[in-house]
Amino acid sequence: MRLTVVLAAFAVSLAQAETAALGGVGFDQRLNEQVPLELEFRNEAGTRVALGRYFGKRPVVLSLVYYNCPMLCTLTLNGMLRAFRALSFDIGSQYEVVTVSIDPRETPALAAVKKRSYIESYRRPGAERGWHFLTGERKSIEALAHSVGFRYAYDAASGQFAHATGIVVLTPEGRVARYHYGVEFSPRDLRLSLVEAAANRIGSPVDQVLLFCFAYDPATGKYGAVVMNLLRAGAVATLMAVGGLVLILLRRERRSRT
Repeated sequence: MRLTVVLAAFAVSLAQAETAALGGVGFDQRLNEQVPLELEFRNEAGTRVALGRYFGKRPVVLSLVYYNCPMLCTLTLNGMLRAFRALSFDIGSQYEVVTVSIDPRETPALAAVKKRSYIESYRRPGAERGWHFLTGERKSIEALAHSVGFRYAYDAASGQFAHATGIVVLTPEGRVARYHYGVEFSPRDLRLSLVEAAANRIGSPVDQVLLFCFAYDPATGKYGAVVMNLLRAGAVATLMAVGGLVLILLRRERRSRT
């Protein structure tokens, strides 16, 4: 675990250095932006599919990586896997995951190898129908990346792509709902994002309480406490406790008189 953290820190530092060198690299927040669902890609079997095929019923977690990435993309995918395994929600049941390669040279065969590896590690039935690994042509990749504010650049000297790290949560209709940055993702924050993106069609009453007490911060891509709502919730809980105590005391007094 410590080695993973060290590697993640190194990768993030490397990405920041690349970002400084290549000013066009970054991750802009485009909340509520509509993703172009008509864009075409190829799935792991090599079949041409429209992006909209994966939308309509459930929220979608989108990740933009490339499969031959020597470090950063693997860290991102591994971080996603750990967060997904910590969630009680199941891929393919409560939400979909769409991973798209930003390298137009990569093939469906390579995507299939990646999918097999992560589905086996996820170890939940039905996930193969919910986690999709796509490849595509440059035009479609650039259009999708632009719609979610993902800016990347190819570095000819190293033969690699410089890019930001993070994932995007989209509504079932394909609108940008939330961003989560880095290579490690909080299961709690991801769960709350999915509940919100699904317009509360998934989750539990506990999630609704947490959403009342915590709000999404676009600057950090995390959920922070809403002080006023916490105070209101505390006040309501105190009033209920006092009311319950008064009721108990009144009942005891009546019994003692009887």
